[in-house]
Amino acid sequence: MNDDIRIPVDLPLDSDGFLRRECPACEQEFKWFSHQQGDPEAELVTQYFCPLCGVPAGTDQWWTPEQVDYARGVGGPAIDQYVRDSVDKMLKSVKGMSFTPNRSFSLGIETPDALAEPDDMMIAEPPCHPNEPVKVPEENASRVHCLVCGSLFAV
Repeated sequence: MNDDIRIPVDLPLDSDGFLRRECPACEQEFKWFSHQQGDPEAELVTQYFCPLCGVPAGTDQWWTPEQVDYARGVGGPAIDQYVRDSVDKMLKSVKGMSFTPNRSFSLGIETPDALAEPDDMMIAEPPCHPNEPVKVPEENASRVHCLVCGSLFAV
């Protein structure tokens, strides 16, 4: 039996197609370009380097706290439904017991307001991987690390 629940969560991009990220090491925010799935221009990597501090981390380590909270909230209704369906199925299979589901039952997970992504920060295109631009706060633009290889470059 596969108990995996997959719930798609759309995160907003800015008008240039960049997604906000947060470094797990320095906890500063920046943005990276969001390639379409299957884009041949996208680098396939197992880790990224923070453009601000240069520390690497796995590809799944860059969520902002707001994105994590949003994803958990968006999943709430699907999790509610999964729990209801599982309880219904389990109790209906018990012999000698009658069960009427309570359709008003809920775990009380509220769906959050949609996230918005402002058009802030400036684009920095690394010479070593020009297909992987980032956006960094203007005050950090003098020294930027490449997202893919970690090389330091100036904007």
